[in-house]
Amino acid sequence: MKRISIDPITRLEGHGKIDIFLDEQGDVANAYLQIPELRGFEKFCVGRPAEDMPNLTARICGVCPEAHHMAATKALDALWHVDPPPTAKKLRELFYSIFYATDHTTHFYALGGPDFVVGPTAPPAERNILGVVKKVGMEIAGKVLKMRHDGHHLIQMMGGRRVHPNWGLPGGVSKGINEEQRREIEELGRHAVEFAKFSLKLFEDVVLKNSDYVKIITGGDYTHRTYNMGMVDAQNRTNFYDGLIRVTDPDGKELVKYNAKDYRQHVAERVEPWSYLKFPYLKSVGWKGLVDGNDSGVYKATPLSRCNVADAMATPLAQAEFKRMYETLGGKPVHHTLATHWARLVELLYAAERWVELATDSEITGKEYRVIPTATPDDGVGCVEAPRGTLTHHYTTDERGILTKVNLIVGTTNNNAPICMSVKKAAQGLIKKGKVSEGLLNMVEMAFRAYDPCFGCATHSLPGQMPLEVTIRDPQGEIVRKLAQHVG
Repeated sequence: MKRISIDPITRLEGHGKIDIFLDEQGDVANAYLQIPELRGFEKFCVGRPAEDMPNLTARICGVCPEAHHMAATKALDALWHVDPPPTAKKLRELFYSIFYATDHTTHFYALGGPDFVVGPTAPPAERNILGVVKKVGMEIAGKVLKMRHDGHHLIQMMGGRRVHPNWGLPGGVSKGINEEQRREIEELGRHAVEFAKFSLKLFEDVVLKNSDYVKIITGGDYTHRTYNMGMVDAQNRTNFYDGLIRVTDPDGKELVKYNAKDYRQHVAERVEPWSYLKFPYLKSVGWKGLVDGNDSGVYKATPLSRCNVADAMATPLAQAEFKRMYETLGGKPVHHTLATHWARLVELLYAAERWVELATDSEITGKEYRVIPTATPDDGVGCVEAPRGTLTHHYTTDERGILTKVNLIVGTTNNNAPICMSVKKAAQGLIKKGKVSEGLLNMVEMAFRAYDPCFGCATHSLPGQMPLEVTIRDPQGEIVRKLAQHVG
């Protein structure tokens, strides 16, 4: 049996590889997404003071530290049984909306976008952010850079640092904002709304008006009927910061809606011997393996999943785009994996609108932005919607607040099973009779790239050693030497 390896896979956070196995006829018999790193944060956080967690877990990832910071901070609220004042909650959601808009911009233009803007089979040297700039021009590139600059500037203003914030506390936040800062946040938020509208128009012009791209998006090679998961508010509208977790079945019917603290009643984690990354599934449905359908407990937690579980978006412009997306794709739910890129831009618009709403809220400059905890800590769960999926932090401590148990289920972990399924299905649909090209292999990578996976979040090498294998060949292709470190 012939093996084809894509190692390393590209335009993601973290490390991974894809092994594709061909049968005697040259068709795909199986394909595996392998994560060769050991997760370690749940272990080495034990024994530390719980109040370290917002800063410590932010170091899991340099792309989405704000998500871990916020989930950890909410877990501390629950751990110490303290309810932050309204201003604190609104400041947190404002901060988080700014982060969301910035992060979605990064994925669309730098990670996922090159496959469409430059082309899925374009030369690898062009299929990157520089290729996007060359294709769309410096004016558009300037808009993207400004959006990211503005976002990180405001994250630093509110959270203390551009990358790893130092702000969240049990019961609130460490500082508020003044009127001058509020005006700047509002102004940049209005620019962000225009940028999101521009990005949706760009997607329409480059992707939706290209019949070949539409055929790829809606084709069977990138389609899986699974359950969907996402956070909603009291009206079943999308919310990233707070709400209940809603799960809908492949037909769009609600299976369950639960408080984050009850996640263990609904989600279990499975281990497979060929990956260090766990496979969560819905307990009430059960594990049937890496298969889709109503009888399989596999679920997705992506931007498209959040749209699928929501009845509407909570802001007017995003709601109009939400409605247009589903009308164009034939109604809810949508199971086309590559349509996740469209949903991500709808969320970008929602995040920008919510940013402005909160920046103009009369309580946002309030002086009461923290309640001091007085209860004895014991057990707490914090949950937010990370850009890559539902993010859960669960901490247990002794009476002194020293951690005795930590469990983290991150967005990419939620999506591990569907990512593996998507990779296999795309490989089976694209590779026939042993005919393989670099462009086809990139289209296999597109199956996982739509999830915007963060293996830096989902896995970690302990104690910090990265597996690496290098094969040196002579001009005739013969192996001269192999070098390896930390490879089992």
